[in-house]
Amino acid sequence: MASKSNLCIIGMTLNFIVTLLIVNVVLADDNVPIPANKSELNNWYNENVQPLAQRKNTVDPVLVTAESTPAKVVKVMQDGSGDFKTITDAINSIPKGNTKRVIVYIGGGNYTEKVKIEREKNFVTLYGAPGNMPNLTYGGTALEYGTVNSATLIVESNYFVALNLVISNSAPKPDGKRKGAQAVALRISGDKAAFYNIKLLGFQDTLCDDIHMHFYKDCFIQGTVDFIFGNAKSLYLNTELNVVGDTGTTIITAQAGKTETDNTGYSFVHCNVTGTGNGTLLGRAWFSHSKVVYAYSNIGSVVNSSGWSDNNILEYRRSVFFGEYQNQGSGAKLSGRPKYAKQLSDTEVKPFITLGFINASTWLLPPQTPQE
Repeated sequence: MASKSNLCIIGMTLNFIVTLLIVNVVLADDNVPIPANKSELNNWYNENVQPLAQRKNTVDPVLVTAESTPAKVVKVMQDGSGDFKTITDAINSIPKGNTKRVIVYIGGGNYTEKVKIEREKNFVTLYGAPGNMPNLTYGGTALEYGTVNSATLIVESNYFVALNLVISNSAPKPDGKRKGAQAVALRISGDKAAFYNIKLLGFQDTLCDDIHMHFYKDCFIQGTVDFIFGNAKSLYLNTELNVVGDTGTTIITAQAGKTETDNTGYSFVHCNVTGTGNGTLLGRAWFSHSKVVYAYSNIGSVVNSSGWSDNNILEYRRSVFFGEYQNQGSGAKLSGRPKYAKQLSDTEVKPFITLGFINASTWLLPPQTPQE
């Protein structure tokens, strides 16, 4: 018969093994590659982005506190039936230093507002009903506000979430003659933000994916030149990149990696590149260490055979990281690509096709919605 001390040791060992297995299961979600088969994408997401109850050991403590109680819901309804008539008033009602999830439910309609969520207002969700997506729009331009501050929606706070919204900049399409015609729809400068079913509409500089880590799923982003730009580290899943330039050169990304130590970049996985014309580039080297990858994506004929640009700075060719992996479509042919663009191997692509690219185990949760 085993002694009490031996039984105790065995019990402690078993508990340690069980705990280790649980932790490993939680941590593994960052390392499971996104499946090559797009039909498996939602199952993969649901299996690897688990609710808070299964994730408390790895999620940021401040986020655990914010999400452990039901979210406060404030309603914005233009007919006066909610708590506020404008999104601005709803955001103003959230106190600085907020520590709990606040969901701003936005009813259908066009909201002509320029909205800013300040860095002191963390844990904010903007939620539009899926069947009646509200449109937040404004016509700010670089001439009036400067490029990054021209955005219709500016988010500087952390742990922001947006679902089922149209965010647009109504300024006219730049004609190459008007000074300061660039016009941003969204600038996201906060850390650990997630976007689901969001439509971003603009022309030049539609999305300022500025700094820190972000996640986009099932979104639609429209533009002409540099319409996704900045120095964030972002993962885009099942998102349509729609080019609306009929003639001349159009460019999807201008990623702003500046040094070898910049831990930033854009990864587009199972995305669709669509639009008009045939002169589009997947990206240009805005700075010396721009980093952009397209994997498992459908790249249409709108993309030019060259695919990428060194921005006419020859030395950038040695330092940029432009990668493609198992894409399809007439614009995905690699025969015309420049030598500094990479056809990635299975090993090279792996860091870009896992949730670990954005350290998701520390912050990415299924979003709370008003129905929960």
